[in-house]
Amino acid sequence: MVSKTRKPKVVHKPAFTDGAEFSIATFQLLKQDGTLYKGAKAPDLEKDQALRIYRAMVYTRVLDERMLAAQRQGRLSFYMQCTGEEAAVIGSTAALDDADMIMAQYREQGALVYRGFTTDEFMNQMFGNEEDYGKGRQMPIHYGSSELNYMTISSPLATQIPQATGYAYGQKLAGEGHCTIVYFGEGAASEGDFHAALNMAAVHRVPVIFLCRNNGYAISTPAAEQFAADGVAPRAYGYKMDVIRVDGNDILAMFEATRQARRLAVEDNRPVLIEAMSYRLAAHSSSDDPSGYRSKDEEQIWRDKDPILRMKAWLQAADWWSDDDEKQLQENYRREVLETMKRAQKRPPPPLDSLVSDVYQEVTPELARQLDNLKAHIRKYPDAYPKTAEQAKGGA
Repeated sequence: MVSKTRKPKVVHKPAFTDGAEFSIATFQLLKQDGTLYKGAKAPDLEKDQALRIYRAMVYTRVLDERMLAAQRQGRLSFYMQCTGEEAAVIGSTAALDDADMIMAQYREQGALVYRGFTTDEFMNQMFGNEEDYGKGRQMPIHYGSSELNYMTISSPLATQIPQATGYAYGQKLAGEGHCTIVYFGEGAASEGDFHAALNMAAVHRVPVIFLCRNNGYAISTPAAEQFAADGVAPRAYGYKMDVIRVDGNDILAMFEATRQARRLAVEDNRPVLIEAMSYRLAAHSSSDDPSGYRSKDEEQIWRDKDPILRMKAWLQAADWWSDDDEKQLQENYRREVLETMKRAQKRPPPPLDSLVSDVYQEVTPELARQLDNLKAHIRKYPDAYPKTAEQAKGGA
């Protein structure tokens, strides 16, 4: 069926097109030296919020550095860094209402930092101890917080994208003026879930922001080998969806683009696709070695575009930040992360019964049998397993 929104153009000779005539510009406001581009206007950011954003960026970088080191020391099994993409994540989160839902991929810890997730909460999840909200069932970096409206991360790629459309549809029906933002990489945009989600969102006009972090690589596959078109942004045309491409290392541009995208989503129920052009300065994960597929020279080009240094220069130009402030902040965060990590490591794992206690409304006979077998196995080989708090006190 032809859309009723406008009369289709008719021609009488075959006319093929590959869409190359559509070129999407990149939205930028802030130069690397902290000054604005000519004709650019900074968003209306108060000093307190600007500093909150910057502190979240610095904290995320410190957390990443410390936890990757912990993984290398054998203290943690796995980690993924946000390094180089802090502006894309935190700048967009800062433009939202705290009641808006965030559905992350696995590199958006900065969004949680901005919303107030504590160092204890990060560590409890990564070490899977008795205070972990997920009860030790997930691998590290699979955070979640109902209090902060941050949906728990799942490992399968792109599953959160159609879930975001469905959740946003519920927000539309509720009519309380909230939206959902969903983060994913350009590699995930090649999954069928991406297309299904965008089509559903456009057809049903739901308040959702699709934020693609185009960081150059899907693990080891460069963007040039992932798609023939001009990135991910042009795909929005196929779904008649609003779209904008942004310099993902420009904190001001990310904030302003997301702020306006949220207005379209909430006020007009218009889904929006944002393609944030950035670079993954770190490895894909602690299991990856990027030296096998990219050069140090390429990485250095992007290190010179570091989003944290760019925002720091802007804050200093506004006389809102100093080198002494920076030194103190870095020292405080490093101390906090290290001390909290040591505490979290000493906490016992969750009770064994929590493995099955809330999988179903009532524990099934099969799960009960498996739990009994597990307890018998641990009693037989007690030295091979850490003791839960309950076991340490003499329990089963």
